[in-house]
Amino acid sequence: MRKLFLTACIAAALSISAAATEEVIPMGRTVGIRMTSDCVLVTRLTSVDTNEGSVSPAEAAGIHEGDLIRSIGGQPISSNDELQKAVSLSGGQPLAVQCEQDGKERMLTVTPARGRDGVYRIGVIARDSIAGIGTVTYIDPETGAYGSLGHGICDADTGVLIPLGSGGLMESSVESVQRGEAGDPGALQGAFDPTHEVGTVRENTETGIFGQFTDPAYYQSLETMPIAHSDELELGKAQILSNVSGQEVGRYDVEIIKIFGEDDGFGRSMMVRVTDQRLLDATGGIVQGM
Repeated sequence: MRKLFLTACIAAALSISAAATEEVIPMGRTVGIRMTSDCVLVTRLTSVDTNEGSVSPAEAAGIHEGDLIRSIGGQPISSNDELQKAVSLSGGQPLAVQCEQDGKERMLTVTPARGRDGVYRIGVIARDSIAGIGTVTYIDPETGAYGSLGHGICDADTGVLIPLGSGGLMESSVESVQRGEAGDPGALQGAFDPTHEVGTVRENTETGIFGQFTDPAYYQSLETMPIAHSDELELGKAQILSNVSGQEVGRYDVEIIKIFGEDDGFGRSMMVRVTDQRLLDATGGIVQGM
């Protein structure tokens, strides 16, 4: 009997509803993923060009790249617009800033600088949302709960996990593939329809994103497979499901060449080698987004 092996990290983070069932729907299909954060992430520190010269109020206050700004001047901050408004209306008066990095909270004081254009700034470039495409791993046929990616969605500049405020899944299509090469993991490239939401994003974790499909038509006609346990994993031939063109999901041959223990410090479950020439021709191997 064929069984579905979820990677160790995905299996460990199965939602309660999915963990309670013995079968799930293996997907391998891409979706558009949109996330907005519940704060802003500092991706870069910059200088403010004033009449007296260039200054960096954020750096002087002790703000670092990768910091999460959760409030400023006593007001919760969940978007760049809110951050800019609070700073602009400060009149140059010191503002209390609640920052967080690596789970540690810091309270700082920043004094905005007045630029030559008359606008007050603190000298940060921040991110409050992210969007792209990724592959859904499984869906619980009873509840629509899903797991996707097998890794968290992080900021490309700082590597910090994006703190989730809200998020959604949208129907997508793979339009091209940036082939993987030595030293370059490559990536799936595609488009999604922001008006056609098919699910929610409820968690963004180190082991993947999790949520629920709200459109059963996306999966209700697909077959389920039994979930295999980690002690059933063996070296040898296997198959993966992947969507590398349009919306078509293909089945491709791979070989499991190494099995990692459950206590692997990097969250790995297995190492596979792609043996299917069709997939090698299309992508060069496993690329980002698969």
